[in-house]
Amino acid sequence: MKLPSSMSSVGWQAAGRLSIAVGLALLVGLILRRVALVLAIVLGIYLVIQIWNLLRIERWLTHRRIESPPDINGPWGEVIAIIDRIYRRKNYHRAQVTGLLREFRRLTTAMPEGAILLGPEHEILWFNGRAAGWLHLHRKRDVGIRIENLVRHPAFVEYLKHGRPVEGVIVYEPADGGRYLSFTLVRTGGSERQLLVVRDVSREMRVESIRKDFVANASHELRSPLTVISGYLDALADDASLDPAWGAPVLEMRRQTERMSSIINDLLELSKLESGERRHIERPIDIAGLLSLLRREAMSLERRPRNVNTQIDSEEWLLGAETEIHSIVSNLLTNAVKYTPSEGEVTLRWWTDDEGGHISVRDTGVGIAAEHIPRLTERFYRVDSGRSREMGGSGLGLAIVKHALQRHEATLTIESTPGKGSTFTCHFPQHRVVSREGVEAGVARLHAVD
Repeated sequence: MKLPSSMSSVGWQAAGRLSIAVGLALLVGLILRRVALVLAIVLGIYLVIQIWNLLRIERWLTHRRIESPPDINGPWGEVIAIIDRIYRRKNYHRAQVTGLLREFRRLTTAMPEGAILLGPEHEILWFNGRAAGWLHLHRKRDVGIRIENLVRHPAFVEYLKHGRPVEGVIVYEPADGGRYLSFTLVRTGGSERQLLVVRDVSREMRVESIRKDFVANASHELRSPLTVISGYLDALADDASLDPAWGAPVLEMRRQTERMSSIINDLLELSKLESGERRHIERPIDIAGLLSLLRREAMSLERRPRNVNTQIDSEEWLLGAETEIHSIVSNLLTNAVKYTPSEGEVTLRWWTDDEGGHISVRDTGVGIAAEHIPRLTERFYRVDSGRSREMGGSGLGLAIVKHALQRHEATLTIESTPGKGSTFTCHFPQHRVVSREGVEAGVARLHAVD
């Protein structure tokens, strides 16, 4: 028999003892002329000893919490030592993991946010005390239940299904005096489990509501006196007896008044969009015709790029509020025209694909640095404040675009390279794309009824 070269000293000793026993058995068997019998007896005794040692080890493994390891020499002693080391190491790591879990529970209990661990089917696996208090969860009753069966808000269910928007979703809980809760889903690529982070944003929402009400009321109250001032300035500008020295100041005051009126109108429009007021009736819109109309308006401006083009890649129509869609594209086109030099060009494009309908406004203007792009849709945010004021911009156009798109379940993406131009693209969901044939058939049915 060939023994492995890596055998330990204990293994060699056991093999040596077995060889000696076999040798003695053969010698005695030869003397007694019973080689087979003596060899069988010796090997049987050896086997009984090994089985006895194995049973002692099995009993120790079964009751190792209360019994000490058996004192056995040879290879079985080595096996017991290895098992004992593995067991001690496992207890050490178990104690570490248990300590970490206890620390994690203490930390999650002290968190100002709620945390809910969800399984692959959005079933609740675990939650901390903050989430339990806000959502009235009970461990014995709600663990294993799908979270959408407990938080029954359409926006929340849609967010769980598609994961959009990335920053989460805010829902209103009427219990406990009314509470706004923000839900954000944290996913990892290698696990089917998901962590749902819950935050109480009631204070932020109330402050935002107060701010919106203040802006709306202040804008409304400023409109009347501004209209009076504008009327007097118009009268002064048309007065032939006015001292010529006052001509330039009056024109400048008229220009600033018009700019203030534009800002107030934009603020009122934005407030109505944010509050959900004045929900227009949605109808199929001929986007190709709308872009052609806006192109003609842009080409009639005194200050404009060399070319304003339209690229129509689809005959489909779009379901939406026409005044709001017009406002969206008009604001994007106005910005493109303002920041594109006279030798540049602007392109309006409409196309559809499997993901929905898309309207883009591409220009060859000054472009926007990457650090400014995430903040472009904020109110009054300007990349170049001096240039924007010089051109008469209010800083509200893209904020209006953002909120109008949200009312149409649409999103805005911005691509820009400084010195080469920008592309603003509106992405509308597939269910808002309407076939031209379907619109024409519907119109024909209405005429038939009339």
